[in-house]
Amino acid sequence: ADDWSLVKVNVDDNQAPAQQYGVRGIPAVKLFVDGEVEAEFTGVKPENQIQRWLDENLPSEEKSRIDQAKEALDEGNHQEAEHLLWPVLEDNPEHDEAQVLMARALVFKDADRARVLADEAEVADPDLRQMRESVRTILRLLERGEDPSSFPENGVKDTYVAAIEALDDQDVETALQNFIEVVRTNRDYDDDGARKACIALFTLLGEQHPLTQEHRRTFDMALY
Repeated sequence: ADDWSLVKVNVDDNQAPAQQYGVRGIPAVKLFVDGEVEAEFTGVKPENQIQRWLDENLPSEEKSRIDQAKEALDEGNHQEAEHLLWPVLEDNPEHDEAQVLMARALVFKDADRARVLADEAEVADPDLRQMRESVRTILRLLERGEDPSSFPENGVKDTYVAAIEALDDQDVETALQNFIEVVRTNRDYDDDGARKACIALFTLLGEQHPLTQEHRRTFDMALY
């Protein structure tokens, strides 16, 4: 992240690029990576905020690993995501985004470790908070699924339990199908548990995952 240059441009003398990049006020700070604007802000900021902005946006091996891990998770390649994230957490065990992403990768493989990571992460970003809560939702279901008698007696109970058992077997598609059937038949069962489970799974899978694209519409239709 040390390999960068600060270049000051006088917008009065360089009106064409100022117009091209939408400069409306000054100072207008733009970070270019490989010729493209990676991040930007307008106005005066204190030094600590500028340093944080640079840390968050300058290319680095850590950031590259995080971005690649996100792509791997969206493609359903949890093992590759683990491989990418472990070095980040070894260097910085309190890296909140890496903790949440690793919890996402481990939620079906190592529930105890995923729970610790989700609990330790202090996240402000709304998307990361939603991801963390989705991990917790699935972990709670898996834990409760160890004692099926804890679920209310109802005509949909067997389908609901079967969905959780499928989750435990990492058969996410069967789990989704069963949860959606519960939503369609008795949405209120177990405090709206099937709907919450579906939303958590879609969040963990990502919008581009084939299972999300295949079952999201069916889920939405089951709600209404």
